[in-house]
Amino acid sequence: MRRRKRLPSQLATDLGVSHATVSRWLSSEDVSSTRSCRKLAEYSGVPLQKVLSIVGHLPKIEEEVCHDWPEFREYAQGKYPKELDEDLITMIEDLIERRRKRHDPKNS
Repeated sequence: MRRRKRLPSQLATDLGVSHATVSRWLSSEDVSSTRSCRKLAEYSGVPLQKVLSIVGHLPKIEEEVCHDWPEFREYAQGKYPKELDEDLITMIEDLIERRRKRHDPKNS
């Protein structure tokens, strides 16, 4: 919702579920069904397995944490807490890593 700048009622309409259902998800009163998880994955671009893990249908997936850039992540979270969410920070880190690999003499 945050990434698409959508309200809960708009998300509900986009997914074809009731506003009350989205409210229960957001307040942790209910978890989405596997069918709704599939819709959420398609809507958000997040892999289905990760969505199922987040809501508790699958065991928690350990996220790969890269310790090469703690200064960037900390800087980004401190400097741009509202502008850069975790997905954007991870994407920027990936771009930095790709550039480093491209310019690494061992890869020549």
